[in-house]
Amino acid sequence: MIVTTAQLFKHAYGKYAVGAYNINNAEQAMGLFRGCIQSQAPFIIQISKGARKYTDKKVLEAIIRACDEIFPDSIFAVHLDHGDEETCYDCINSGFYSSVMIDASHEPYDKNVEISKRVVEAAHKKGISVEAELGTLGGVEEDVKVEDGHATLTNPAEAQDFVKKTGADCLACAIGTSHGAYKFKGKQSLHFDVLKKIQAIMPGYPLVMHGSSSVPQDEVKRINAAGGQLGAAVGVDVNEYLPAAKLGVTKINIDTDGRLVWTRVHREFFRDKPADFDFRAPGKIYMQEYANFIASRNKLLGSENQLADLRKSLGK
Repeated sequence: MIVTTAQLFKHAYGKYAVGAYNINNAEQAMGLFRGCIQSQAPFIIQISKGARKYTDKKVLEAIIRACDEIFPDSIFAVHLDHGDEETCYDCINSGFYSSVMIDASHEPYDKNVEISKRVVEAAHKKGISVEAELGTLGGVEEDVKVEDGHATLTNPAEAQDFVKKTGADCLACAIGTSHGAYKFKGKQSLHFDVLKKIQAIMPGYPLVMHGSSSVPQDEVKRINAAGGQLGAAVGVDVNEYLPAAKLGVTKINIDTDGRLVWTRVHREFFRDKPADFDFRAPGKIYMQEYANFIASRNKLLGSENQLADLRKSLGK
């Protein structure tokens, strides 16, 4: 069942974070739905600009509609991840998305406000929520590329002003995370001090955490053992997900880890069965492995076993 992002946030705020997972194909979608039913958790499907171009946006939308029928007990929202202004309008006008993200964080502050406000006005006319971004995360992921030296944390006072001027429904904050697989070179923790200040200034306002993959070291080791050449990196400490949720982080984005699971499954399969060429065999393995991964993350986010109470609050 597709619901609005706002409905998910209202139920989750201060208790748990909703996992926001990017998909690009049928195998990812099936694994995601299975994992969320397995863990009885609500979730957000994220579609990036790159995913919309990978096959065609209509293919992805059809896959999601089919999964909605196959898994009627699921509760989820559909979200555009890291959209520019043009892509946001396309998604708003499609009538399919629950929410869109306008990412103008690379622009000067006033320009970011100007662009974000235009998108908010267009989205709200159709009952669609908008996520905007303030501050700049480092790292590389699809169209997002920021050198570490140019990453900046979100200023709490500026965040309040930004939300007031734009009307954005939720805010992606830079609090120490990073996009992509090559995140941190040592022990790094989230800036909980920044989160506390933002929550104190804007109580009840939903925040979003991007670049939140943990880059599991066992996945990296297995990929490299099967012929991969991934460098050393560590991601976000999964034990910080729930504490962040208690401070208003209501949506946590996890993409890279799912790609690592896909790579590990396929590298190991064809290493062990070099004469095989049927891609459906590793695909079946991946769907279950991804489902297990999703269920494990939902537990850490605190969203596990929240479906029944959410359904009750929605009157469904």
